Amino acid sequence: MARNDGIDRTNVRNANLTKTQISNTQRHNEREKDAYTNPDIVPERTALNIHFKRPSGGYAEMFAQMEASKTISTRGLKEDAHLYGELIFDVNSAYFDNHGGYDFAKQFYTDAYRSAVEIVGGEQFILSAVMHADERNRAMSEALGRDVYHYHHHVVYIPVVEKRVLWSKRCKDKSLVGTVKETIIQVSSSKKWKSLPAVDEQGKPILQKNGKPVLRKSYSVLQDDFFNAMRTAGYTDVERGERGSTEEHLTVAQFKTEREQERLAALEHQVEKKEKVLQKVEQKIVVQKGTAATFAEIDSMGRKTLMGKMEFSQQEAEDLKRLAKKGIAADTTIKDLQRDLKSARRDAQIWKRRYEELKEQAKDFFAAIKKAPERVMAFISKVLHTEQAEPPRVLRQRESAVER
Repeated sequence: MARNDGIDRTNVRNANLTKTQISNTQRHNEREKDAYTNPDIVPERTALNIHFKRPSGGYAEMFAQMEASKTISTRGLKEDAHLYGELIFDVNSAYFDNHGGYDFAKQFYTDAYRSAVEIVGGEQFILSAVMHADERNRAMSEALGRDVYHYHHHVVYIPVVEKRVLWSKRCKDKSLVGTVKETIIQVSSSKKWKSLPAVDEQGKPILQKNGKPVLRKSYSVLQDDFFNAMRTAGYTDVERGERGSTEEHLTVAQFKTEREQERLAALEHQVEKKEKVLQKVEQKIVVQKGTAATFAEIDSMGRKTLMGKMEFSQQEAEDLKRLAKKGIAADTTIKDLQRDLKSARRDAQIWKRRYEELKEQAKDFFAAIKKAPERVMAFISKVLHTEQAEPPRVLRQRESAVER
C-alpha cells in the first residue's frame, strides 16, 4: 500500500483458508452477495471485473472433483486443515491512476497472473483468478474530488507439493522397503509455504552464530518472486514491498482491517483538530457570557423609590464600589499600557531614522570594503595607528613650551 513517500510498491499476500472459510471467499471474489459490508464496492462497476481464469463451478465443488480424479490427495490431513490458498496481488491505487487507470491495470494483472501460475505450480491448481475494478478508493477520491478505484487481483488456488510415498516395512517384498511406491500431489499449505535455508553464491547454507541455518521466510520469497516477475515483464517503475513488513503475512481480512484502522486514525486526527477549534470557540463564548452576566447583574441592582431615587442594599453598594474600583484600576492600566506603547513606537521611529542615517553615511565605506577590502583595512589600520601615536608628540610639544 501507499506510504505517502511517492514510491509505488508491489505487494502480494497469501491467505490460508479452510473448507469452512472458502464459501465466503467465493461469494466475495465472484460477487455473489446481495449486499456487502464494504461500502466502497460499487455494484454498477462489477461488470468491469476481469476473470483471467473463470471457475467452472463452486470452489469446493472443483476441489472435490480434483480429489475424486486423484489429481490431488488429502491423505492424512486433519479436519480443519488449510485446503485452499488465496493470493492477493496489489499496487497502490495512485500507480494505476497515474498510468491511465483501468486499461493499464488490466494489462498489469494479466502479467501478474502469469507469475501466479509459476508461484502456484501450474494453472491446473488455480480455481479462480479475478481482477476487481469495482472497489472505490475513498481516501483518494475525497482528496482528488473524483472517483479513483483500487484495482487488485485475487487468485484462489490449491496449495500442493509433490510427495514421494515409500514402501513401508509391512511390504511383503522386503527388497522394496524404503523405495518409492508412488508420487502424489499432496495438498499441504504448511509444506507449500515452508521456509527454506538461505544459501550463498556457492550454494552453501548461510549459518547463524549458533550454527543453525538462516531461513528464508516463505512469504518474503513470495514478495521477491512477484516483484522480479513484474520487473522482468517491463514494469521498472515499481519497487518491492517493504522487507520485514507485516503485509507479507496478513490475511485478506487482517489487511483490510489495518487499512480501515489507518483511515480511522486519520479521521480521529481530523476530529481532534476540530475539537480543539471548538474548545477555543466555546472559551470565547464563556467569556462573552460571563461579561454579559456581569452587566446584567449591575443592571438588576437597586430599586426605584416613589420619589424616583435609587435605593441599594448594603451588599449591592459594596459590589458597586468593588466594580467601580476595578474599572478605575483597569482604566489606569490601559492608559499606562497605551502610553508605553506610544513611547515604544516613538523610540522605534527614532532608532529606525538613526539607522537609515548611519546606513546612508556608511554606504561609501561598505562599497569600498566590497571592492577592495584589503586596501580599506590597511588604510583604517594606518589611521588608527597614527591617532594612537599622535598624543605623545603633542604632549612633548607642550612640555617644551613649559621649559621655555
